[in-house]
Amino acid sequence: MSDTSQTMYANWMQELMKQNPLQEWMKINGVGMQNPFAQDSSILTTLKEYGAEIDPAVLSRLQSEYMTELANLWKDFIASKLPQFDDRRFSATDWHQQTTHAYNVAIYLLNARFLGLLTESVQAPEKKKQKIRFAVQQMVDAMSPANFLATNPEAQAKLIETGGESLMTGIAQMLEDLQKGRISLTDESAFEVGKNVATTAGSVVFENRMFQLIQYKPTTKTVHQRPLLMVPPCINKFYILDLQPENSLVRYAVEQGHTVFLVSWANPDQSMSDVTWDDYIEQGAIKAIEVVQDISKQDKLNVFGFCVGGTIVSTALAVLADRGNHPASSLTLLTTLLDFTNTGVLDVFVDELQVSLREQTLGSGGLMPGRDLASTFSSLRPNDLVWNYVQSNYLKGQKPPAFDLLYWNSDSTNLPGPMFCWYLRNTYLENSLKEPGKLNVAGSKLDLAKIDAPVFIYGSKEDHIVPWQAAFASASILNPKKKSRNRFVLGASGHIAGVINPASKNKRNYWINDKLVADPQTWLNAATECPGSWWPQWATFLAEHAGKMVKAPAKVGAVGYSELEPAPGRYVKVRAD
Repeated sequence: MSDTSQTMYANWMQELMKQNPLQEWMKINGVGMQNPFAQDSSILTTLKEYGAEIDPAVLSRLQSEYMTELANLWKDFIASKLPQFDDRRFSATDWHQQTTHAYNVAIYLLNARFLGLLTESVQAPEKKKQKIRFAVQQMVDAMSPANFLATNPEAQAKLIETGGESLMTGIAQMLEDLQKGRISLTDESAFEVGKNVATTAGSVVFENRMFQLIQYKPTTKTVHQRPLLMVPPCINKFYILDLQPENSLVRYAVEQGHTVFLVSWANPDQSMSDVTWDDYIEQGAIKAIEVVQDISKQDKLNVFGFCVGGTIVSTALAVLADRGNHPASSLTLLTTLLDFTNTGVLDVFVDELQVSLREQTLGSGGLMPGRDLASTFSSLRPNDLVWNYVQSNYLKGQKPPAFDLLYWNSDSTNLPGPMFCWYLRNTYLENSLKEPGKLNVAGSKLDLAKIDAPVFIYGSKEDHIVPWQAAFASASILNPKKKSRNRFVLGASGHIAGVINPASKNKRNYWINDKLVADPQTWLNAATECPGSWWPQWATFLAEHAGKMVKAPAKVGAVGYSELEPAPGRYVKVRAD
C-alpha cells in the first residue's frame, strides 16, 4: 500500500473509531479476545469508568468457573478433540474442521459468555447497567475472530484461491468507502430513486421548505371518498414505503382504492438549520392535512404515521384538537412511540449529559448529520450492519449484493439541530409527550387524549428501536374513554422488515386480539397467531373509515394545486453526504 493510501486508510479508521466496535477492532488488531478476569482487561476498565462494582464473592466464583472451563478446553485440545459450537458467524466448515480456528472460536465464545455474566453481576441502577451491557456487547462483537484476516479461515482461503486478488479488491473497496464516509451495505449502483425504487406513479402537487406533497394516481375505477395521508419518518427517506412494486405499501394502498397523498420531507441543509419541532408540526404535518383537505374537498381523511412520522402526526392532530379541529377519520400508527418509557437499546444514547451537550452545540442552530444518525443505528446491530460487511467487503473482497432495503438504509438524512434537541429532551429524556398539558407546541397545550379518531396501532415483535410493548402503550393514551376504538396488531420481525411485509408474498405471521388490556404480555398470551402479512388487516380497518366509493379523479391536484413535477419529486433525491 502506498504512503498516500496508508494515510487515507488511517484517517478513515480514525473517523470510524468514534464508534465502539471499530475502535475495539483497531485496538486489538486481530490478536484475539483478552481474558475477562485479567487486571488490565477491557471489561474491568469499562466497569471502573462507569463507577460500577461487582461483589468480590461473585467475581471470585465466576473466575473459578471460567478457569475450570478454560482448563477443560485445554484438555480437549491436548486430546485432539474438536470443540462444538453453534453460532452463525462461524457456520462455514473451515471454522469447525481446522483445530486452530475451532479453538480460537471456542475461547472467544467462552470469554464472551463470561463477559456477559460479569456484566449481569454488576451492582448498578438499571439505566447504568444497560449502558455497561451495551458497551461490553460492542466489545464482544468487535473481537470476533471472524473480523480479522489473521483469524478468519474463510478470508484466508479466499486469499489463496484468488492469488491475493481478494485482498486487493477488499482494500480498494475499503478506500472507496473512505470517500463515502460509511461502509457499503449494498451495490448502490443497482438502484436509482424514481427508476427502480420509489416508482409508484404520481405527482408533486404542493411544496414548501419543509416537504413536498405527492398525490398518487389511482389504479382503480372507483376510490374511497376520504383520502389517505401518509406521513413517513423524517429520518431516512419516504421510499421505505415505496421500494419496488412488489413490496410497496404505497402501491398496495392505491390498489385498495384509496386516493393516497404522501409527505416527502426535505433533507435539511444549512438553510434549515434553525427549523424547530413546531415547524415540523405547523409547516409540516398540519399544512399537509390542510392541503389534502383542499384538494380532496373532504373535511375528514385517514391519517397514517410511521415511526417518528407517527409521533409528528399525532402531535399535529393533538394541536388541531386543542384548536377545536378534528380532521382524522382514522389514525394509523406503525412502530410509533408516544409513551417513551421503554425506548429499548436507544436508551443508552440518552441521558442528561448527552442531551445537554447536543443542546449546547445544536440547540440554537445547526445540523445533526445523517452520517452520525446512521452510525448510531448501525451500532444497534453491529454484527448485521458493520462486521458482516467488514468481513465480506474488505477481508474477502466481495462486492455487496443489490438489496433495495439496504440501499434505502444507506440513504441518510440530516436533521435540524433545534428540532432534534427538542425531540430528544421532551420525548426520550423527559417523556413529556404523553402527559396532558405538559408541552406547548405551535401555541397549543398538548393532550393526545383529545384526538378524536379510531386508531390502528402496529408493533413489530423483534423491533429494537420501538419495542412492541412501547408501541402497544399508545392504546392507553389514545381514546382513553373509548378503548373499543383502538386496535393493536403485532407483526413478526423487526422495525423495518416487520412493516414491509407484502400481502402478495404471504410471509411471516402476525397476532391479533380484539380485547385490549393494559398489560401487553397478557394481550399477547390471549392473542391469535395468523400466517402471512398483516397488511389485509390494516386494509379492512382503513376501508371502514374511508367513506363510500366514488369515481376516481381524472387527474391529480385541484385548482391552485397543479402538478409541479412527477413523483417521487426532487426532495427525496437530495443526499446527506
